[in-house]
Amino acid sequence: MKQGDLQTDWLKCFVAVVDAGSLSSAAGEVNRSQSAVSMQLKKLESALGLRLIERGARTLELTHDGQTLLGYARRILDLHVQAQVALQGEQLTGRVRLGVPDDYAEKYLTPVLKRFAPRHSGVEIELSCEQSTSLIPRVASGDLDLALISRDHARRGTLLFHEPMVWVGAPQFELWRRDPLPIAVYESTSLARQSAIHSLAQQGRRYKVVYHSSSLAGQIAAVDSGLAVAALTQCSAPGHLRILGSEEGLGPLGPMQVAVYRSRDSRGSKAVDGLHGLLLKTLRESASL
Repeated sequence: MKQGDLQTDWLKCFVAVVDAGSLSSAAGEVNRSQSAVSMQLKKLESALGLRLIERGARTLELTHDGQTLLGYARRILDLHVQAQVALQGEQLTGRVRLGVPDDYAEKYLTPVLKRFAPRHSGVEIELSCEQSTSLIPRVASGDLDLALISRDHARRGTLLFHEPMVWVGAPQFELWRRDPLPIAVYESTSLARQSAIHSLAQQGRRYKVVYHSSSLAGQIAAVDSGLAVAALTQCSAPGHLRILGSEEGLGPLGPMQVAVYRSRDSRGSKAVDGLHGLLLKTLRESASL
């Protein structure tokens, strides 16, 4: 290997770390261990003789040379994927109507689309962000091809993993000390709402619904402003909010069963086949890490 040669594996790890913001998060993106990602970065920096990333206690920052390399790395990797697709024969084309709740969009869907889009630029993705209770009937009717959902029964879609639910509150307000407990909830059919109310009922804890919103942003706003505490999926709980538990007098919440649900009408679509397969592969791999 000549000094300065760039291996695609090194570049993949470099771009993944930049996009994910940490070595641990990048490891899931490239299906490697955290130590392996770190080693790939060191090899890349050694080959170039340059420092690309400054690693702080909790943050990663690109150096000037890292910023310069990033644009080239993305183009190199895009061309690499395009060459593979071109040489492998038939390219996917068509449209995929995809649904996802706000809770799962950033953490779970973004890594999948980052892999899919460069490989299959001929596929148009039409994305709908709604609660699972709205997405499920749309998939069942054929209005959507695929959806990432919290499933409502054991035979709905293909199970990927269990997503924990947590109580959250704004630490400066300490609303968990109030009786009755003020809570923010989703719509009446929401599985998260049902889980929250069931947990409170099991404890015999009095509560009062003070805020309704069908959106994740609305739930977080209610908690931030000191109106209520809320039950959120762990992946969507902002870091500045306090996770509440037995010390605050709140019992455990049942997890959500996260699944991929596909419409019958989409059978035979190679574009849907491709995205469906990648969803299963990527999210099952990330859940096992």
